[in-house]
Amino acid sequence: MAKILKIYPDNPQENLLDEVVRTLKNGGLIIYPSDTVYALGCNIFDIRAMEKLAQIKKIKLEKAHFSIICNDLSHLSEFSRPIDTSTFRYLKNNVPGPFTFILEANKNLPLAYKGKKTVGIRVPDHIIPQLIVQKLGHPIASTSIKDDDEVIEYSTDPELIAEKYDHLVDIVIDCGYGDNVASTIVDLTSGEPEILRQGKGIL
Repeated sequence: MAKILKIYPDNPQENLLDEVVRTLKNGGLIIYPSDTVYALGCNIFDIRAMEKLAQIKKIKLEKAHFSIICNDLSHLSEFSRPIDTSTFRYLKNNVPGPFTFILEANKNLPLAYKGKKTVGIRVPDHIIPQLIVQKLGHPIASTSIKDDDEVIEYSTDPELIAEKYDHLVDIVIDCGYGDNVASTIVDLTSGEPEILRQGKGIL
């Protein structure tokens, strides 16, 4: 059964964040809040955790396009090919924020991302994922939680999310109601920003 941790964004409890990080290090899956929708996350370097994430999404891991959640842009060089000054400046002006930026991948990607030509990088404007990544020491893999409801595409109530994913994840972080608009996806691989999906982020 998933453990529900009520963490307050304005004063996050250190011991609960430490528990989340321990769970990630041990291959567990978490559901966490962001500046857009609630999302599923796991340790990006744990192949079994990544496979579980793919199973929940009902896709094969090699076909998955899980975002990489960072707490700032310092991890860029670990996952993406070198970017020019104008692209870096563009990123810096828009993070943290409700965007997923598609960049050309380098050859040092974690095992689960091997062979991918591009990666989606996210720096959410939300203290909880930022602190988790900071305490973990490296980014996490992530995918949005979608709802079966045709009207409301994304689940916003953490208690209902916890019920639905009770036997699939280890921890659900409850930060109150989330948003129901996903991030804006911006492709930067050509040098010019191209919006692939209009979401919460306005450029």
